[in-house]
Amino acid sequence: MTSLFQRWFGRGWLSLGYLFLYLPIIVLVVFSFNSSRQDIVWTGFSTQWYAALMHDDEIISGFGLSLRIAVMTACSSVLLGTFAAYVLDRYRRFPGRTLFAGMASAPLVMPEVIIGLSLLLMLVSVQKMFGFPERGAATIWLGHTLLGMAYAAVVVQSRLQEMSKSLEEAAMDLGCKPRQVFFLVTLPNITQALASAWLLTFTLSLDDVVLSAFLSGPGSSTMPIVIFSRARLGLDPRVNAVAALTILAVSIGVIASGLYMARAERLRQKQIAAAFQGE
Repeated sequence: MTSLFQRWFGRGWLSLGYLFLYLPIIVLVVFSFNSSRQDIVWTGFSTQWYAALMHDDEIISGFGLSLRIAVMTACSSVLLGTFAAYVLDRYRRFPGRTLFAGMASAPLVMPEVIIGLSLLLMLVSVQKMFGFPERGAATIWLGHTLLGMAYAAVVVQSRLQEMSKSLEEAAMDLGCKPRQVFFLVTLPNITQALASAWLLTFTLSLDDVVLSAFLSGPGSSTMPIVIFSRARLGLDPRVNAVAALTILAVSIGVIASGLYMARAERLRQKQIAAAFQGE
């Protein structure tokens, strides 16, 4: 009786937690099809706000800019984060390792307001000295890369720690150079971690508001900044439509990446089993 109560009690709390997290998202998607501008009053089903969204140049421009910055941020963050993770995991001792590890993980625990303000002051000083860079897409990309690199390093480093180093040692015993070991052995074994880090940093960049607000300039407002500025002026049903489309795109991406990683894992397990059978 006690175990039955504990099981249903735990399921109840878990259900309430999921309801608290996802019910607002469901309500937002539902009211994106509301014919009224008032979100709290349902007056009928309509897709007029999606049609109106197609003619909203500000949101379309902001979405395009956010998408470009997010793709560039994900690629650069994974590249730099992988190098940082590899150095921290494979090279246990070198001068300045403690400082390097601290600097690589500092953006994880530092408030974004502090990061954004410090980057803004630095960029203003550099611009006064050299005349560039102008605040815009490039400066937003730099700020997002600084934050995303730290997250990517954590994801990749955790995979490197789980990976057996005997594979790399065997490759070196067979005559591979360190560069060949990295590209032929290490990199294929951390592909799933790289994909996870790419998706994580892409999402962080796509919905970032704080850093983008500090580092953006005239004509370089990302989609989150546009949505945030409109939300302060009142409810806009077109924002609900943008959110619903974003949720749909993210859901498709998550499902596709999950299927891809599951397929890659099954293929890897088959290869390992075939290798053991060959012995």
